[in-house]
Amino acid sequence: MESIDYLPQLSDLSPSILSFLGEKFQKEEDLQKTTGLVLELQKRCSDLDHNLISLNQRLETSIVAYASHSERIGGFFGGIKAKISDLRSSTCVSGSFLDGREGEDLWRTEQILVEELPTLAKEVARVEAVRIYAETALKLDTLVGDIEDAVSSTMTGQLRKHPSMAHSEDLRMRAIESLKLVEDVLSSVTKTRPQWTRLVSAVDNRVDRALAILRPQAIADHRALLASLGWPPPLSNLNSPNVNEGKPSEVLNPLFTMQGELKNQYCENFLALCSLQEVQTQRKYRQLEGHKREVALHQPLWAIEELVNPISLLSQRHFLKWVDKPEFIFALVYKVTKDFVDSMDELLQPLVDEARLVGYSCREEWISAMVASLATYLAKEIFPSHVGQLEEDSVTGVASQARMAWLHLVDQMIAFDKRVQSLIAHSGTFLSVKEDENLQRISSMSVFCDRPDWLEIWADLERSDTLDKLKPELENERRWTTKVQGAVLSGSEDYKSPAVASDFIHRLSAIIERCRPLPSIPLRARFFRLTVTPIIHEFLDCLLRRCQEADGLTALADDDALIKVMNSINASRCCESVLKEWCEDIFFLEMMSDQDYQMGIESDGSYTAVTDEGHVTSIFDEEIMRLEDFRTDWVDKISTAVLRGFDAESREYVKNRKQWQEKEEESWTVSKNFVGALDHLQGKITKLEEGLNGIDFVRAWRSLASGVDRLVFNGILLNNVKFYDGGVQRFGGDLEVLFGVFRAWCLRPEGFFPRLSEGLKLLRMGEKQSKECMEGDKEKWLKENRLRHLSVTEVEKIVKNRVFIS
Repeated sequence: MESIDYLPQLSDLSPSILSFLGEKFQKEEDLQKTTGLVLELQKRCSDLDHNLISLNQRLETSIVAYASHSERIGGFFGGIKAKISDLRSSTCVSGSFLDGREGEDLWRTEQILVEELPTLAKEVARVEAVRIYAETALKLDTLVGDIEDAVSSTMTGQLRKHPSMAHSEDLRMRAIESLKLVEDVLSSVTKTRPQWTRLVSAVDNRVDRALAILRPQAIADHRALLASLGWPPPLSNLNSPNVNEGKPSEVLNPLFTMQGELKNQYCENFLALCSLQEVQTQRKYRQLEGHKREVALHQPLWAIEELVNPISLLSQRHFLKWVDKPEFIFALVYKVTKDFVDSMDELLQPLVDEARLVGYSCREEWISAMVASLATYLAKEIFPSHVGQLEEDSVTGVASQARMAWLHLVDQMIAFDKRVQSLIAHSGTFLSVKEDENLQRISSMSVFCDRPDWLEIWADLERSDTLDKLKPELENERRWTTKVQGAVLSGSEDYKSPAVASDFIHRLSAIIERCRPLPSIPLRARFFRLTVTPIIHEFLDCLLRRCQEADGLTALADDDALIKVMNSINASRCCESVLKEWCEDIFFLEMMSDQDYQMGIESDGSYTAVTDEGHVTSIFDEEIMRLEDFRTDWVDKISTAVLRGFDAESREYVKNRKQWQEKEEESWTVSKNFVGALDHLQGKITKLEEGLNGIDFVRAWRSLASGVDRLVFNGILLNNVKFYDGGVQRFGGDLEVLFGVFRAWCLRPEGFFPRLSEGLKLLRMGEKQSKECMEGDKEKWLKENRLRHLSVTEVEKIVKNRVFIS
């Protein structure tokens, strides 16, 4: 039987075969084509087999060829290795073992390797460098030639009667593209071939000549295009004195209203100008290698400047009418700046981004350009006029009107800067350069950066105005006696300071706030030195004068004089606390970077406070040090005055030598002659507690305790007074009452009377213990009995005056 071929199961067939069969056998009539289809498939399989065989043969041939090449290369490397080994071996063999032809071959090999081969390599490298130099020079010459041709063509087009804007723009874009290519090549040459300075310099010179023509042409075309757009818009609706009331403007923005071909032309021209500036920026970046490039690179956006300049000229016609009304000038500038700022974000910023001008914000550039135009006008017209008025008034002796006009102008500048900065802050944009540099660009007070003499005039006016306002407050005695309820500043302590201290801090804060808007740390530091520092010194002098007057009249024996001095001390303590709190403010910490303060020297030659380490730790160091010295001196003087009264009241008590030889009076716990002194002491300390702030009161009563300890100890125990048992008891009772006067402010008052306490301890010792002191090692005996505040001489004197009755 013949074998029967069974068809495979449908599940065994692949999807591609099923798709092929489905495509070939769609109908029953297609079964008749089976024979032809089989023959076709067999032929295709045969062709594929032949191709596979051919590919296998080619692969085999390639493998054999690669193996042969690999063996040949391996042989070469083996030969080189052997020759190197032979050369290394031959260098170790002495010349005496080499002769004939072999020695000459070895010498020739060494000569080739040591002398000729490096020379040949250098020559090859030199030729290669010359080839690269020639190719680079030719490429640069071609590109620069294209730039010069494009510039020349634009100049020729400008001379025509009806120049084509589109054609001129195309030529300019071609020149800019060539400029970019030239700059790429020069940047590469600068990094890889720094020795080709002459080539770079020659190319830069030719490019500079081309740019000297290209940029003015581009700006002139841009200006003509702006004029055709109707820029600048009329300011007739903006020049009313009511512009500051915030009413909406009806002036149409030409940047929003332009349409069609005119809009396309403006966008292309704006983009070309930005691209040209971007190329110029890259050139400067390369040329300023190794210098402070960030400061010089960030130049105002040319296209924005062309928008601002015509508006500035148009605005100045109105400014001339408002010389005496600067608030109208600032209101108009702010109105124009605010009304057109949105078009900068929506229309022009995408073009700047397309030109790849990194770090530029159209909103910020528009605002800074408007502020710069205002600052320029202020510097040329307004401030010189005010300076002239001040000079005229100084001659006549009446300067109040000119001073008020100057201060009013500064008020308007500060308010304007705050409003302008809010335009940037509310937009969500970030400052594109360093803070101080950016503040100068968006601050009308940048006029003081170039004119430090105007800053000094302003500082002098501010200082005089503040002192004039402060003078009646300092002379008002009610302000010295009225206490401030609570702390002067939030978080500070209550120093029982008089109201005049609060007045002074308020005036000082006001003038400090005036210098905060200055756009430079050195400017703020200079203004600070000219205003704040003299005002603090004037206040210190006032405190000192009041204390000296009180001391000169009654030597501080009178309660009124004492209160006057205590109020001055409290005012000093309050001001010192506020200054220390301000020292932690970043505003004052930044001023410490100013070179004058770092050196500890004022610009006028006087010295500021310098610490032991040789540098200033805070901007208020000198003032704080003077306040501390003032308080310390006058707290000590108060203590001295109280001690003088105590000494006068206790004089009979101290001179009565017989009382220490008598028995203690049973009806008295303290000596009668000592009562007046203790009463005086307690009364004065109570006055000090009521009038002085807590910190200085602690210093005062401790100073008093130390003074009383010294007075009584020297007046009685070291005065050769004989002490009997009854006298010791009497003296002990007197000291207990004395300690009780101070017990309200400390737990162990005897600790603040160390000499009296140890002297009483010696008097209370027995006869045997006293003899041990006199006979043995006295230094050792003092240590064993914990007598640390008395000398050996003092101890011997006290012990010798102790009388024991057997």
